[in-house]
This record gives sequence, C-alpha cells and structure tokens, in this order.
Amino acid sequence: MADVGVLQRLPFIVGQGITRELAFTAKNITADRAKEVMLLNEIFEDQEALMLGAEKMAMQIADCSPLAVRASKDVLNYGIGKSVDDGLKYVASISTNIIPSDDLFEAVTAFTEKRKPKFTGK
Repeated sequence: MADVGVLQRLPFIVGQGITRELAFTAKNITADRAKEVMLLNEIFEDQEALMLGAEKMAMQIADCSPLAVRASKDVLNYGIGKSVDDGLKYVASISTNIIPSDDLFEAVTAFTEKRKPKFTGK
C-alpha cells in the first residue's frame, strides 16, 4: 500500500521525471538506483553496519549546537510546501533568536582556539 501523499512529495525529492517513471511503471528499484536518485543517503552492507552508521550520525548531530539543530529542523519543516520567500522570512525570524546565543559565541571561541566546542543549548 502506497503512502498517502507520496506523489505530491516525491517530485520535490527526485524531480518529475523519476517520480513519473516510478509511478507509471510501478517497478522495483535497487538500492544503488535509489541512492542515485536521492531516495537514500547511504547504503550499508548489513544491519550491523547500518546501526554503526546511524550511531555515527547521531553522534555528529549531538556534537552540534542544540539550538542550531532545533532551528534547522524547524526551518526545514516550516519550508515544506512554502515558497522560498516564505522560508527566507522564517529563517530571518529564527536567526534573531540564535545569533545572540551562548552557543554561537562558544562556536566562534572554539574555532579561534582550535578546539571542539562545548555547547550548552543556551
């Protein structure tokens, strides 16, 4: 059973051509093809490699400023189905809350001191 709204969302990910190909032919595609058309970010050899890859990505995200991660998530979610102009206005409003943050100052300080930042989420 197909997910409701796939044909509305998929063109934004893979474009009209690939969406139409998949919708009209209903063919199965390989993992390599799915990655080629940007339906996948990564292909793993097995479940163990998948779990290690997921953990590595989770650790990379955890090393980032919680404020920046949250703001990125908010901006990406807000932008679904909106115009670029609407998205830019939303980014501007979100940025006003992040720019004066302790995390931003920590990022700059850590960069100049050539060390890993210690974010607090404030």
